[in-house]
Amino acid sequence: MARVYLETSFLSACVTSRTTPRAQYEREMSFAWLHGEGPSHDIFLSDPVIAELSAPSYRDREAALALAARYRIDAISSAMETLAEVLATRFVMPRDLAGDALHVAAAVVLEADLLLTWNVKHLANQNKQPHLRAVCIEYGYQPPRIARPDIILEELEP
Repeated sequence: MARVYLETSFLSACVTSRTTPRAQYEREMSFAWLHGEGPSHDIFLSDPVIAELSAPSYRDREAALALAARYRIDAISSAMETLAEVLATRFVMPRDLAGDALHVAAAVVLEADLLLTWNVKHLANQNKQPHLRAVCIEYGYQPPRIARPDIILEELEP
């Protein structure tokens, strides 16, 4: 059983009311992972996910928060805040410590095996993985794999 951190964009994709082909694809793949693979994993998220989904301007806020409430929500610790600062200072993640850096730090400190996201700019960016791994190991952590749900599902196909 893998420990899986759901980042905001994953939950948002699940409940989106957008009708673009990309939004429909992300929704379909997110639900395919959630219903097909999710039951066999320990799924969790952290307070920053709830904070992002709770923003008054967040599209589909109520549906996203209802979905998030099904999973364990971990509070941010000082270790997570410290690691987020390190990740930003070392240029692994953007300086916005309330965003991507904190998601990654939460997943790392909470010992996630996988962080699921649709954010390919800063999170599921394979060019960043070696740098993330090096910084995490330097600070005594094992980083999770960060990937899109469709990539994970593709790897599972026979």
